[in-house]
Amino acid sequence: MADEPDAHPDPAPEGASQPGVREAMAQAMRRSGLGRVAPDRAPSAATLLAAMGGARGIVESILPGLLFLITYTITIAVLDRTMALWVSVAAPVVITLVFIAIRLLRRQPVTTAIAGALGIIISAVIALLTNKPENNFVPGFFINAGILVVMLLSLAVRRPLIGVVASLLLSDPEWRSDRAQLRVAYIATWFWVGLALIRLGAELPLYFAQATSALAAARLVTGVPLYAVILWLTWLVMRTAWTAPERVGDDAEQ
Repeated sequence: MADEPDAHPDPAPEGASQPGVREAMAQAMRRSGLGRVAPDRAPSAATLLAAMGGARGIVESILPGLLFLITYTITIAVLDRTMALWVSVAAPVVITLVFIAIRLLRRQPVTTAIAGALGIIISAVIALLTNKPENNFVPGFFINAGILVVMLLSLAVRRPLIGVVASLLLSDPEWRSDRAQLRVAYIATWFWVGLALIRLGAELPLYFAQATSALAAARLVTGVPLYAVILWLTWLVMRTAWTAPERVGDDAEQ
């Protein structure tokens, strides 16, 4: 595959666009947190922490949900339902905006923080418009349902998504011809199917039971902690068969 550009010095525009798109996607993946946990690298707690945004990133992910849980549990006991809802959804929005302000003052990237803030604001608006605190968690249901559908579709078309991601990170477009790589990509993708199923299975019954505090607690438990476990397991499994192509060449020469 590496010799294709030389074999076609004057490619047609359509042919030229394909490698460019793939390389752009690969570069985006490498710059993301997933790029820090490429399957050919030795897993370490420090690298996993960095992939999750570091200690600050974890705090920024957990604290809004924790504030909602604490605020709602306290206010629902002393205020009427509407006031408790307003205070509870306002607290995560305020702390998220504080995080963005801190990043701006330090001249640090805010794209991820803004995306997170938009999600929290949308959740708050839905809860306020419906006057149901449990609806604060509805967007998360759609996100996890989307993850579930995408992962299952990738399995159905025999292109497990985790394998696709790994192939972009390692510039290995021929990965599906390697039975071992394909097999572990299937296993790793099923891990993420399991993640979505666990989240939906744990949270939806609490949502329909209108157990808002329990639902908030379940969202915290199945959020960052479970994500970290699945990411770690994915990394360990993928390393059993995936190695960067250039590293394979180096090993062969030795």
